[in-house]
Amino acid sequence: MSGPDFLRHGSKLPLLMALACGVGVANVYFPQALTPLVADAFAISPDTAAGVATLTQLGYAAGIFLLVPLGDRLPRRPLAATLLAVTACALLAAGLAPATAALAAAAAVVGLATVVPQLLLPLAAGLVAPERRGSVIGTLQGGLIGGILLARTFGGVLGEHLGWRAPYLVAAALTGLLALVLGLALPTVAPVTRERYPALLADTLRLLRTEPALRRSALYQATLFAGFSAAWTALALLLTGPHYRMDAQAVGVLALIGAASMLGAPAAGRRVDRDGPDRVTTRCTVAVLLAAAVLAGGTAGGPLGLAALAAGLLLLDVAVQCSQVANQARIFALRPEARSRLNTAYMTCSFLGGSAGSWLGVRAYALLGWPGVCALVALAATGALTAHLLRTNPTTLPEEYSR
Repeated sequence: MSGPDFLRHGSKLPLLMALACGVGVANVYFPQALTPLVADAFAISPDTAAGVATLTQLGYAAGIFLLVPLGDRLPRRPLAATLLAVTACALLAAGLAPATAALAAAAAVVGLATVVPQLLLPLAAGLVAPERRGSVIGTLQGGLIGGILLARTFGGVLGEHLGWRAPYLVAAALTGLLALVLGLALPTVAPVTRERYPALLADTLRLLRTEPALRRSALYQATLFAGFSAAWTALALLLTGPHYRMDAQAVGVLALIGAASMLGAPAAGRRVDRDGPDRVTTRCTVAVLLAAAVLAGGTAGGPLGLAALAAGLLLLDVAVQCSQVANQARIFALRPEARSRLNTAYMTCSFLGGSAGSWLGVRAYALLGWPGVCALVALAATGALTAHLLRTNPTTLPEEYSR
């Protein structure tokens, strides 16, 4: 299937791929909302129960590095369908787990196999003309954002009413159905390389060394995602603390507000196609700085503080996710024969930045309270903006993205 065919009038394939991205990534995040329920069910400590969600995330990080490069080596349609089928089986095993150890093992496999969104993004980038690449990436990224932000609400609401096993079983059914549909609907695309698996992994690291545009895209997103993760991780501490004295479900309500950012990703993609990713990156980093200032109003408490938190988090979500669209459009324009490996390097760096941000956010809150977290968000944005404005070799991009 050629690029023009992929985007023919009335085509539903981009929307189907966006749905797959959302469902896939939600499998990584909905277990976070089930921690108290799992702890009660197995009579274990909340920390031990939280380890299940942590194993899922660690498995996801490992899957990005170990499995996504195979997208350049193997046909993506059977690879994506197989990984979704494995994920569905692992979710089913988790939902039927008789003990904590079995649940933890299944959760790790869920994370490892649910990397299909990171296979679909490079696939989509290769199926369209360069002048439409940003728009399609934005559509898929919108689905990804929706999955991330709605996953906790899905897990929490379903788990509260039907028990902790229900989200796993429902997710298993949805993921299995998606495996069948994608196995029939995705276009057949020949592999772009015949390199052996060890060479693919080594090439992922080599690309970081040899592609300046990849390095700076990874730096931008890692720093901004660190600020994003710091804010969302510390938010629960703020809302349940003396300023608000709310329960943890309030975080899920604010996540629903943030889900509106999924509408910004397609618009950002169109802006990338028109103006180029560099200009969009500048606007996004400035928007994160503004978000940090708005979020600082959350220290006021009461309705005014909640309004500041809602507005600041929405602005932060939109800015970080639009930055993701711009950065992925930039890297997918670099090496058509290595798009999965480029995405592996980029997403690994982004994930590491987010993990560091979560760790730093908790410590900033412990030392300086919510103002310290807002300062951390602003510092991350300042670092990204400074690196962007001081870049030394913008001519390394292909012509269509050198504006």
